[in-house]
Amino acid sequence: MTKPKQRPLTLREVSEASGVSEMTVSRVLRNRGDVSDSTRTRVLAAAKELGYVPNKIAGALASQRVNLVGVIIPSLSNMVFPEVMTGISEELEGTELQPVVGVTDYLPEKEERVLYEMLSWRPSGVIIAGLEHSEAARAMLNSAGIPVVEIMDTDGTPIDAMVGISHRRAGRVMAEAIVKAGFRKIGFLGTKMPLDHRARKRFEGFTQSLAKSGIEIADQEFYSGGSALAKGREMTEAMLKRSPDIDFLYFSNDMIGAGGLLYLLEAGFDIPNQIGLAGFNGVELLDGLPRKLATMDACRIEIGRKAAQIIANRHDDEVEDIESIVELSPIIEFGDTLKR
Repeated sequence: MTKPKQRPLTLREVSEASGVSEMTVSRVLRNRGDVSDSTRTRVLAAAKELGYVPNKIAGALASQRVNLVGVIIPSLSNMVFPEVMTGISEELEGTELQPVVGVTDYLPEKEERVLYEMLSWRPSGVIIAGLEHSEAARAMLNSAGIPVVEIMDTDGTPIDAMVGISHRRAGRVMAEAIVKAGFRKIGFLGTKMPLDHRARKRFEGFTQSLAKSGIEIADQEFYSGGSALAKGREMTEAMLKRSPDIDFLYFSNDMIGAGGLLYLLEAGFDIPNQIGLAGFNGVELLDGLPRKLATMDACRIEIGRKAAQIIANRHDDEVEDIESIVELSPIIEFGDTLKR
């Protein structure tokens, strides 16, 4: 589908919305000149509501785009996102486009700041993780006048284009496999979910699928901060002390799942006959564990490639019929911890 070209907002539109001259708007946004506090407040409020971002490109470049693609992700310590970046970089290699990265730490207010700075340099496109953004961030993305690709998730409506997987479907598929294998006392261990929307959606799909089989989550354990083996060990030990009859542990990601697996092996559990477990993401780094953890591939490199393709194709005026919604299908890897 060929999308119409979008036009970025101008100083004139902010001027009209705030009721002051373009010169005054320029002074406020550049933090220059003598402007009253009330006028400054009115201009900034209008700019934020419209999603206007000032152009930092000077002189002859002021009306053009730079060959940068802003990539905004929540973390670089999480092994998921470096693989996404690999896909983006590989796809843009050989084009005139160059990715630049901003990290939000899963914080909406930081995402706003990173996005504001990225857009002020007038990139040729933005790739941003997730579908959930603040009103201010959505306004900036809607008004940027460039291709915007939201990645990792397809459970929602995109601002422009999206590439990812359905996390609710991923949760349902894993729950179906666990139930089919005969497990019934199931515990969930994962990140606190108000800000980790994809983990929340997987959990929703997971519990909804269990409910269809008449099963409720037997116990839950949550953590905040980065994923680590040590957290997985601690959480697994705590849950099994509370609920010793648990026969399956579902972890929101592979790192804490690997920690849980190591704890269970050291404690002498018979896996998967006595207790099974599964994670999410298909992290290859964990292939050297004593047992291969059951998991689900999140299609990370492919997501990066497809997102970069959309940006590159939109950048090429000759390309038509560009796909704007791409949903990939993750596959369960049963490993050694989930019975087939």
